[in-house]
Amino acid sequence: MNGLELRKAVLNEEIDYVQLKSLLDYEQPRSKIKRFLQEGTLIRVKKGLYVFGPKVALHPYSKETLANLIYGPSAISLEYALGFYGMIPERVESVTSITPLRNKNFYTPVGHFSYRYLAPSKYVPGLTQFTLDKTHTFFIATPEKALADLLILTRPQIKLNNIAELSDFLFNSLRINEEKLFQLNTELLYEISLCYGKKSCHLLYQFVLKNSRNT
Repeated sequence: MNGLELRKAVLNEEIDYVQLKSLLDYEQPRSKIKRFLQEGTLIRVKKGLYVFGPKVALHPYSKETLANLIYGPSAISLEYALGFYGMIPERVESVTSITPLRNKNFYTPVGHFSYRYLAPSKYVPGLTQFTLDKTHTFFIATPEKALADLLILTRPQIKLNNIAELSDFLFNSLRINEEKLFQLNTELLYEISLCYGKKSCHLLYQFVLKNSRNT
C-alpha cells in the first residue's frame, strides 16, 4: 500500500497506530510507518497519533479533534475556546484544554497543545460535544465554562473583589465582546458558580445577570 492508497482508505486526516496497523496488513507495520514518515505521507503528532502530510491530505486536519486525542480525558477551554466562539479578538495559536489529569504541554509539528488540571468535580458542568462535520466531533467547554475556567485557572494573581474589578478585567485586559458576554446563559453560569465555589465566578454570574440581553 502506497501513501495515496492509505489516504483513500481513511475517512479523516487524523489516524492512530491501531488503525494504521489494521490497514497495512504488513508483517512489520512499524517499518512501513517509518517509511511513510520519511516520505512525508504521515506526520507524527505524538507517539501513536498521526496526520496525513500535505502531499496526500485531502482536507485540513482538525486541531480541536487532535487536542482531545493527544491527552485525555480532556476538553478544549480557556483562551482557545473563547477565541473559537468569537468572544475575544485575539487569534489563539495554542490549543488550550482542561483535564482531570495533571498539567501537561505538548509541542508538536502541528502546534502547541496545553492542558490545565481542573478537579473532577468541576470538570463536567458546562461541557458540550461540538460537531464540526460528518466525521469530526470534539469536547469543548461552553462559553460560560470557558470564561469561568479562565478566571480560576489562569488568572490566580488577579484578585477580583467586586463587579468593577471584574468589568475592568473583562473589557480592558481580556477585551471580551460585550454583546456576546451579556448573551451568556445565566442559569448555566449560576450552576457553574455553585460548583466552582469561587468569588470570581459568582461575580461573573451577577454581572451577566444584571446586564443580560436574554431577559
